Amino acid sequence: MFYWVMKRVFLGPILRLLFRPWVKGLDNIPAEGAAIIASNHLSFSDSIFMPLMVRRPVVFLAKSEYFTGTGIKGRLTALFFRLTNQLPMDRSGGAASAASLGAGMDVLGHGGLLGIYPEGTRSPDAKLYRGKVGVARLALEAGVPVIPVAMIGTDKVQPIGKRLPNIRRIGMIFGEPLDFSEFHDQVEDRAVQRKVTDAIMFELMRLSGQEYVDEYAAVVKLRQSAAADGGAAAAQ
Repeated sequence: MFYWVMKRVFLGPILRLLFRPWVKGLDNIPAEGAAIIASNHLSFSDSIFMPLMVRRPVVFLAKSEYFTGTGIKGRLTALFFRLTNQLPMDRSGGAASAASLGAGMDVLGHGGLLGIYPEGTRSPDAKLYRGKVGVARLALEAGVPVIPVAMIGTDKVQPIGKRLPNIRRIGMIFGEPLDFSEFHDQVEDRAVQRKVTDAIMFELMRLSGQEYVDEYAAVVKLRQSAAADGGAAAAQ
């Protein structure tokens, strides 16, 4: 809470002045009680801009690689993510992923707001990709609403690989809460998990206007990396 207050008091005015964020639907965030905020993921800076606009603290699940870097840069990155209310999310599957979801359940169990990127990683090309079912498991098990939020223009502020941001206006649209209470007794049903996740992704597509690709972003990134490596090898 302390770091959230400091961020809003000191960092918030600077970012508002530079990037002039516009916001729609902020009243869709409940004034109290647990909820999941499910966002598209265009940029590293999404986790900075969006929580600054919300009147309550938002705890994000961020990929665990951000917390395990080595050297000065790695330690500073891990410190930044901890100070900005983010928890490591292990995406390797099995018990590790279950433990990460357990950390998210703890946030919801205490009545907090949990931010999550259903795509699991940043979009490589500003398109919206298939969501992973972890967001559905959390929503069904905790029995909480899901508020979709579309980040607009953050990919232009800080494209993948760019360290220093471009100064330009960004926006965000908070959609109406999605209620999946009819499925709360089917939390282990994979078909239901997929149905709920797809419903969330449809709302993100509608709010953001992004082109939807029914493929995991991580798979696309691996394919692009392999193609780049192959091209580099052929050029040698």
